[in-house]
Amino acid sequence: MTDDNSLEIQIQDKSVTIPGKRIVFDDPMPLDSGIELGPIEVSYQTYGTLNAAKNNAIVICHALTGDQFVSETHPITQKPGWWAMMVGPGKPVDTDKYFVICSSVIGGCMGSTGPVSVDPKTNKPYGLNFPVITIGDMVRAQKRLVESLGIKKLFCVIGGSMGGMQVLQWAVSYPEMVFAAIPIATAPRHTAQNIAFHEVGRQAIMADPNWCHGAYLEEEKVPRAGLSVARMTAHVTYLSEPALHRKFGRRLQDRTNLTYGFDADFQVESYLRHQGFTFVERFDANSYLYITRAMDYFDLAEEHNGMLANAFKDSPVRFCVISFSSDWLFPTSANREIVHALNAVAADVSFVEVQSDAGHDAFLLKEPGFHETVDGFIKGCAERWFNGQGAGTGAGEGLRL
Repeated sequence: MTDDNSLEIQIQDKSVTIPGKRIVFDDPMPLDSGIELGPIEVSYQTYGTLNAAKNNAIVICHALTGDQFVSETHPITQKPGWWAMMVGPGKPVDTDKYFVICSSVIGGCMGSTGPVSVDPKTNKPYGLNFPVITIGDMVRAQKRLVESLGIKKLFCVIGGSMGGMQVLQWAVSYPEMVFAAIPIATAPRHTAQNIAFHEVGRQAIMADPNWCHGAYLEEEKVPRAGLSVARMTAHVTYLSEPALHRKFGRRLQDRTNLTYGFDADFQVESYLRHQGFTFVERFDANSYLYITRAMDYFDLAEEHNGMLANAFKDSPVRFCVISFSSDWLFPTSANREIVHALNAVAADVSFVEVQSDAGHDAFLLKEPGFHETVDGFIKGCAERWFNGQGAGTGAGEGLRL
């Protein structure tokens, strides 16, 4: 069952109607935890047109705090889509040529089934009764969506950070459905440091009295302070020290002298407080707990007897792995680990480290070298794909470049 007009979502203590598409799967979906979840609703957006051969589809996987609104004005924040610089007519992910799909991950709060959704067994929000989900579960739901659209094989799957984890999971779990994969600023597993930062954020949320042991929706409260601190902590990890220094330095915020108190004397303090405040208005606290946990549990090597290369054995997928020189959250060394594993099994892989001082968030910014890399790789793959080398439609059918 689909609804291509609008969907109602719960953001904190408000019910909001947003434009969008959704599909409901009545059959329960098995989760990696061993539990079955159902029915499952997946909210998504599409851009461009699916061709007659249904072979020009690109799936975009969003990061931790992203959503399905990739390339249009966000209905809640009224800001441009989070990847509007990358996706659109004439852009590297060209919506004049490709049919782009991006869904909100399960466990999130933008329409796909998550902790804010109503549990059919109780007619109350799931809250902490929602089962723990994994990156694999997110991708399993995306696969259902893709298949429901009549698409048998994707031209490309692309995403950064947690989105890059999903790209890797797509390529490992469903290699027969993926022609090309672009994992960006990501890793095959979360490090102890990554997990530690996430735990600080989770503890900030759970320490907020308004969290109410996860039942804040029923109590009509919002753990604003805890979620805001979680966002502030995480946001620091997305930036580099040079970027912070360039943008803020030690400049004061709307004052010429120190106050000798605990107001936001420095611009960087004011910036982080603003980030936390605005985040609370568009994200759910329990969803933050569940999605960060899914990232913590991600470990492709562990799933393949401790050998990352085993995950990619005999893979037909063409990979382009991209890192950023100043990213210390998912550093180049972590991305190179993916490349080395792919090389070990003679997979088709290219690798680019983009020089940037913007830190982890560089994949969301206007970085010419990054955009040129994505554009070049997609065009190179398209020449092979749409000339009959893997599209499954025969030479001469489908897209013309």
